[in-house]
Amino acid sequence: MPNLNLIGAEVLHPEGLSRTPLSFTEGHITEGPTGRQVDLTGFQVLPGIVDLHGDAFERHLAPRRGAMKQLSEGLVSAEAELAANGITTAVLAQFVSWEGGLRGSEFANQVFNGIRDTAPELVTDVRPQLRFETHMLDLYQDLPQRMAEWGVGYIVFNDHLPHDRLAQGKLPKRLVGQALKAGRSPETHLAQMQDMHARREEVPAALDALCAELSQRGIRMGSHDDQTPEQRAEWRARGVSLAEFPETQEAAEAAHAAGDAVIMGAPNVVRGGSHNGNLSALDLISMGLCHALASDYHYPSPRRAALMLAQSGLLDLAGAWALVSSGPAQVLGLTDRGTLMPGKRADIVILDKATGRVAATFAAGRVSYMSGAIAERFAA
Repeated sequence: MPNLNLIGAEVLHPEGLSRTPLSFTEGHITEGPTGRQVDLTGFQVLPGIVDLHGDAFERHLAPRRGAMKQLSEGLVSAEAELAANGITTAVLAQFVSWEGGLRGSEFANQVFNGIRDTAPELVTDVRPQLRFETHMLDLYQDLPQRMAEWGVGYIVFNDHLPHDRLAQGKLPKRLVGQALKAGRSPETHLAQMQDMHARREEVPAALDALCAELSQRGIRMGSHDDQTPEQRAEWRARGVSLAEFPETQEAAEAAHAAGDAVIMGAPNVVRGGSHNGNLSALDLISMGLCHALASDYHYPSPRRAALMLAQSGLLDLAGAWALVSSGPAQVLGLTDRGTLMPGKRADIVILDKATGRVAATFAAGRVSYMSGAIAERFAA
């Protein structure tokens, strides 16, 4: 683990950029020079990105259907992508869903076991998030214990059943394709959805009991795609304090007013709006209603979103970068990271000032990524 004194760079603190040297030793930022000096003139040093929710790792774990045999190798490959995008803490979001395939229980079991067994070997701090479909009532009883076995301390609740079409007796869209991905016949897949839809009145009480137990176990809980203030209030009453990707301004405002954390997707910012026509993250940010941005399905997006926000003038660089560093760290309760203050973990991303691209990443003072040009400076 290197002890280094970084000089010549612009260093980002909560109050803005400064040219004060940044030093770290034994994986933590220190007050003054402690180690070898490295000149980083032409670069910017910023807090490492804390990614609250990302599922782009799937392409590394299962590049083709059925190619799921060595998940540890896929996680190592995923970490390389995370580090190359300045992410020092990564929450990998994995479904347990009636949709099956890469979102099914069997694959989730492999993924969570893989993260539990492989994460200690990685430089990046990799953590699991369970995205759980609320209408899978048969799994409720065993879920808390399964989460304990997997080492999962963060759950987000989803409901992707096409209730409207099922209530009208219509076939769900893309039924055949989804059934084939799940390894089921369309008839079996439809019957499963119809059965879960028919039991929908049982879900609220079951969620009350499940959330109460998870809360007692110290599990962090979030809801996904809230549409109304009433939905958010129901989740809050269960102790579910994170609002992930709310779909309407009203739901986001209700969450913020109650002190719940509002999380939006960084790709939404980069695209200038939601890819499926939902709420614009830019609108929420401009109103001060967004606490954190997550990579969602694209790991380069947190960095790009923060830089775009700063370049647009909507926020200064410190405020924009906080949405991908200190903001998400606070949401996760990680008080040891998110800013470049003495005593914090040396989670650092170094950007080429001219291009804004990641030149190097350190997680707890260890190199997780370094490109050719800047590597020469560290090796000199």
